[in-house]
Amino acid sequence: MTSKRALSERDICSKYINPALEKAGWNMQTQIREEVSFTDGRIYVKGNLTSRGKRKRADYILYYKPNIPIAIIEAKDNKHSVNAGIQQGLDYARILDIPTVYSSNGDAFYEHDRTCTDGSIEKEIELDNFPSPKVLWERYKAYKGIETEEAERISSQDYFFDGSGRTPRYYQQIAINRSVEAIAKGQPRILLTMATGTGKTYTAFQIIHRLWKSGTKKRILFLADRNALIDQTKRGDFRHFKNKMTVVKQKKIDKSYEIYLALYQGLTNYDEDKDAYREFSPDFFDLIVIDECHRGSAAEDSAWREILRYFKNATHIGLTATPRETDTVSNTEYFGDPLYTYSLKQGIQDGFLAPYKVLRVGLNVDLEGWRPESGKTDKQGLLVEDRIYNRKDFDRSLIIDERTQAVADKVTEFLKKTNRFDKSIIFCSDIDHAQRMRSAIANANSDLVAQNSKYVMQITGDNDEGKRELDNFINPEEDYPVIATTSKLMTTGVDAQTCKLIVLDSNIASMTEFKQIIGRGTRINEEYGKSFFTIMDFRNVTDLFADPDFDGDPVRVKELGSDDEFDSPEDEIKDGSEIVDEDGETIIFDPVIEEPEITDGGEIIGEPRPKYYVNGVNVAVLNERIQYMDGNGKLITGSLRDYTRQKVREQYQSMDDFLSDWNAANKKQAIIDELTEQGIVFENLKEAINKEMDIFDLICHTAFDQPPLTRAERVNNVKKRDYFTQYGEQARRVLEALLDKYADEGIENIEDIKILTVNPFDEIGTPMEIVNIFGGKQQYMMAITGLEQAIYSAA
Repeated sequence: MTSKRALSERDICSKYINPALEKAGWNMQTQIREEVSFTDGRIYVKGNLTSRGKRKRADYILYYKPNIPIAIIEAKDNKHSVNAGIQQGLDYARILDIPTVYSSNGDAFYEHDRTCTDGSIEKEIELDNFPSPKVLWERYKAYKGIETEEAERISSQDYFFDGSGRTPRYYQQIAINRSVEAIAKGQPRILLTMATGTGKTYTAFQIIHRLWKSGTKKRILFLADRNALIDQTKRGDFRHFKNKMTVVKQKKIDKSYEIYLALYQGLTNYDEDKDAYREFSPDFFDLIVIDECHRGSAAEDSAWREILRYFKNATHIGLTATPRETDTVSNTEYFGDPLYTYSLKQGIQDGFLAPYKVLRVGLNVDLEGWRPESGKTDKQGLLVEDRIYNRKDFDRSLIIDERTQAVADKVTEFLKKTNRFDKSIIFCSDIDHAQRMRSAIANANSDLVAQNSKYVMQITGDNDEGKRELDNFINPEEDYPVIATTSKLMTTGVDAQTCKLIVLDSNIASMTEFKQIIGRGTRINEEYGKSFFTIMDFRNVTDLFADPDFDGDPVRVKELGSDDEFDSPEDEIKDGSEIVDEDGETIIFDPVIEEPEITDGGEIIGEPRPKYYVNGVNVAVLNERIQYMDGNGKLITGSLRDYTRQKVREQYQSMDDFLSDWNAANKKQAIIDELTEQGIVFENLKEAINKEMDIFDLICHTAFDQPPLTRAERVNNVKKRDYFTQYGEQARRVLEALLDKYADEGIENIEDIKILTVNPFDEIGTPMEIVNIFGGKQQYMMAITGLEQAIYSAA
């Protein structure tokens, strides 16, 4: 009979933990999930290649009902103590909002009760005494403050399942459960803050459906401020309401439905006697969900607030990616603190949102300013005011044709290095700027525009042709349009799953708008090759990364100089008076100007102030400065070398400590990965120090002041020592080719057996045949280890 201590963790689960759960009354099919991966694994980017990190995985999650988790169990093999998994379980319980945690090695259970206050928060219990579902449900209710039978009935209402197998992600589950529970306890206002691309609409649907099915809320209003948002909602998750749902159009009211979707503009006339929403009685709706509530409803005197005040007896739920907090505008003042927050940073770390690179491009007229010569007139014959013009002026009060074309040329240059059919959005200062940018992009890409005129489209509030193409732009299956030039229309609520390039050529001072724009690219669609995106910044908008309110996580920030070209993905791989408009967004005006006319899309139609249109100006790219992000997504303002030195020395106190780990590691890649997770980006360090230096030498030189060798120097030293004489001819040929690969690409690639599938190894034989030259896989890996020792012992 096999000893219990010899059993694997899985054996412990099947032979001891599962029987104990079944004996306690748990249904193994409906109440227990094993080996639950609740994140997707962070996406790491190098050039145009990506890989995913490890997923967070719980051994067991126990549910009262599907999607209502009430306990976690972390299992260990019997060589571990009974409580060895408790800290890992507690970390998962904190993330998943679960009150009770267990660890087990098959001998017993070790319990941590997060609801306990009497001193026995942790205790060991026998295998046969595991709590029943009823006991842990009572504990969950205490943890959540669910005290009445009615609150329990509402809180335990089933989720909607459509038979497709779709289930909410862990953070959606938390937001849904907390919202339903809060409403069950009588909370009148709720704010949910969830980053763009994390499924706010699906979350809202499940909340509404559970409350609707339980009879808690009978008539529900879903409010938005963009037609695109309403259309996406109706066609998407809300389609399951079928004939119980209607969209309010042209202010026509039909009171026979239960679920209403409406634009706030569709319910108001800004006239108390004619407002369409007043056709409903104040108590008609008992739940109102406000999508993108950082926009219209945030301001105390906004039209949305008027609607909410009228239906003041209804429960109000605000959804936003970016709560708005200024001296005059506040989400939290109205809704209270967020009931749950899932940030952009967390979404990227979990692998549910796409990471991104940042390229900063500084034009000479932006960095140095531009002053017209005396008597300079514009293209219309107007005398240009004599002063220094800068970024705040360009494309608002002064238009330089050459600047517009320079931006278009730089965007085109980037796409030619990556993929000219990558979906891209260029954010411009206003509609006029978007129109001119469309023309400049068309001129820079005349070959593709000649094939299809919709290669680039202006998609703005005043342009019907462009707006009609919006659905095609966001549809992954449609090739055209490829590039969209816009102003405000596409900042919010546009689900652009395959957008790979976002260009910022607008003076964005609002953190709210900045986050919304970033959100246009954060969705992942791996089926269509979208796992990260790039931001190209012409206006230093990405300075907002340094704002403590920003929670994003760029993987690379680079500024380009006058003679710089964009790195191709292959190169990168080798290099290893502020006024707020009705939308709550900042717009820039000259003094004493009429209020602009605002469209439904938040864009400015008509420009009452004069504009100067000039040409004949020398516009070029200036300066080069590279900035980096640390492991927490914050800009490193000091030296990259100092940052790397600090992080390495946090891990290894001395050179001897590092050498000991490096020499003992079966794969050097494991150490490289560990340091990468600390925020060290070796590709950037190579660019800053020496691209031909091995990562080993980069670390030793940067952290411990050791004189470095290039990879070529290390290879020559190995060859001088006649290292290969101990091997036969075929094995020597393989090892010499591996050494050449090391010289070209570094240590990371030669450790991966997949390298045997590429040239020149494919000329020697198949991977299996090559491995057999050495006598088998184990002997091949020993030869690799020997080669690495020869590389790093070479002085």
